[in-house]
Amino acid sequence: MELTPDSLVYFHIGSLAVNATIANTWFIMALLTGGSALITRRLKPDVPPDRWRTTLEVIVQGIESQIREIAHGPTTLIVYFSGTLFLFIVTSNLMTVIPGFHTPTASLSTTTALALAVLVAVPLFGISRVGIVGYLKTYAQPSPIMLPFNIISEFSRGISLAVRLYGNIMSGAVIVAILLSIAPFFFPVLMDMLGLLTGVIQAYIFAILATVYIASASDSDSSIDAAKARTSSAQQD
Repeated sequence: MELTPDSLVYFHIGSLAVNATIANTWFIMALLTGGSALITRRLKPDVPPDRWRTTLEVIVQGIESQIREIAHGPTTLIVYFSGTLFLFIVTSNLMTVIPGFHTPTASLSTTTALALAVLVAVPLFGISRVGIVGYLKTYAQPSPIMLPFNIISEFSRGISLAVRLYGNIMSGAVIVAILLSIAPFFFPVLMDMLGLLTGVIQAYIFAILATVYIASASDSDSSIDAAKARTSSAQQD
């Protein structure tokens, strides 16, 4: 059993070894981009929506409503970022039911890259909203003595996001493999169903936490603390 898709190399492009993580990441990106373009190709006011367009609109509106409950001010760019994170992660996790498919989120390199994207996005969103001086001041709150602790906290967020997602996906894969050797028919089906549910929940938690971090860097309103409190229980799962 391959513990990580990084070790499964499909082909080489020059000196670049294209492993299962890279290839399946490209596949999911193409699937999401191509599917969205195909569904919205007739996006006109005088064209009635079909079932696929309606489904896509429900998903987008659901993501927007969740983000509006957390963030204050303009949320369009946050929807683009957090929504993309959610759709990529949930699609990757749901495709684990396809035999032979190695989900990119089972690779620590993918989850680390997603966490780094959040770490970069947080200061960028914060600076764009309150300015570079206003954002840097947040690291010295409530007292300048907290500066090193706030910096460590910022990086620990990314580490926790990466390890959480990777650990949940890999633990599910290992448990299914063990049960498959014990009872090859009954238990794996149940574990796959549980794995799908866990994959959706983990994608939701990752996107929500990213939104909370961005909102906290962009708005000092006390309601952000309330948003953090609402997600604190999910963060412990």
